[in-house]
Amino acid sequence: MKMKFLFIASFFLLAFTNCSEDNNGTSDTGRLTLQLTDAPFPFDLVAEANVTVFKVDARLADGEANQDEESMDDENEGSEFITLMEQEVPVNLLDLTNGTTEQLADVEVPVGTYDLIRVYVRGINVVLTDGRTFDLKVPSGAQTGIKIFIAPALTIAGGISSDLLLDFDVSRSFVAKGNTKTVDGINGFNFKPVIKVSNLSTAGTLYGTVTTLEEEANVPLENAQISVFDINDAPVTSGVTDADGNYMIMGLDAGSYKVFASLNGFVDSEMMDVEIVAGNKTTQDFILDPEG
Repeated sequence: MKMKFLFIASFFLLAFTNCSEDNNGTSDTGRLTLQLTDAPFPFDLVAEANVTVFKVDARLADGEANQDEESMDDENEGSEFITLMEQEVPVNLLDLTNGTTEQLADVEVPVGTYDLIRVYVRGINVVLTDGRTFDLKVPSGAQTGIKIFIAPALTIAGGISSDLLLDFDVSRSFVAKGNTKTVDGINGFNFKPVIKVSNLSTAGTLYGTVTTLEEEANVPLENAQISVFDINDAPVTSGVTDADGNYMIMGLDAGSYKVFASLNGFVDSEMMDVEIVAGNKTTQDFILDPEG
């Protein structure tokens, strides 16, 4: 099994619903619920990956949203930030796997176009399986927030429900130092947050089970890795199965992908073609044969 840090998480769900009307009966706000989730973390040397989120806000852009991230500036004239939540929510990201979520906010927001999310974090630490804890420095998340651009920008209309998912890529965000082959070889971590936002109205979910055959019975396989590639064979993301052999990878943009399953001691599965449909779940099961 390929060993690498991964959170698809790792993961905010924004649901906007109608909640108020003006004098003409036209809604001028929507309802926003904010949830955090994470995909499996296939690294058996880490017991906890803790983050405290203490504030989240979203930028309400003025006029047409600028899709060029390089030219997007927090101080754009006419733009304002809407506070979505402002309280301490400590989370062990390893608890948020296979569709489990942590709700962070449930608030009304003005209609309009949103092009940027800022997530403020502190209290970052990693606990290894040998009990050692490493406190990590936050480069900017505690002061100016971790900025996640929404591209294309999300336009909220009165009475329309929309969802966003923030994927916390821990494979690049929590970078281990030292020898990562053994737990006692790790001597620290660097925290370099990498987060992607997906619009769930244009994204879907891949899920299924990984098993092996024993005496003609399907036996679930835990910690099997599911690797997802685009049609050009470029890696997109991955996940890992739970104790029941189940996996779930959320926030995949609609389109065609290639996936395969792998686990130490078993032969890798064939590469399978899957089609992700917006707002839907696609099932792909795997049966692995033992090596030798």
